[in-house]
Amino acid sequence: MPDAEDVRRVALSLPDTTEKIAWSMPTFRVAGKMFATLPEDETSIAVRCPKEERDELVLAEPGKFWIADHEAQFAWVRARLAAIEDEDELRDILADSWRQAAPSRLLDAYPEVGLPRE
Repeated sequence: MPDAEDVRRVALSLPDTTEKIAWSMPTFRVAGKMFATLPEDETSIAVRCPKEERDELVLAEPGKFWIADHEAQFAWVRARLAAIEDEDELRDILADSWRQAAPSRLLDAYPEVGLPRE
């Protein structure tokens, strides 16, 4: 089970990522644009996720994913760290969110980040 330090290490390993405290919690940004946070006393992560995909995730795995009330109108989803299987799954979740926030210059420079592994 990944923990907050794993989230921090994996997120900061993604290109052009920085950590910044906002709303009294760690947030991770690519080129200044937020793609992940560590809310809930660092027991979960919030990541970018298209609304139609997040609804499917929540329905498929309600023990792992949920939508916080104050984020319902935004394209974000929460994931419980205790329910994430391993670091590979954590990396996939964070990298997918990174791709949604990264500018095209970074997507072009790092086309393999966030794509499914073979």
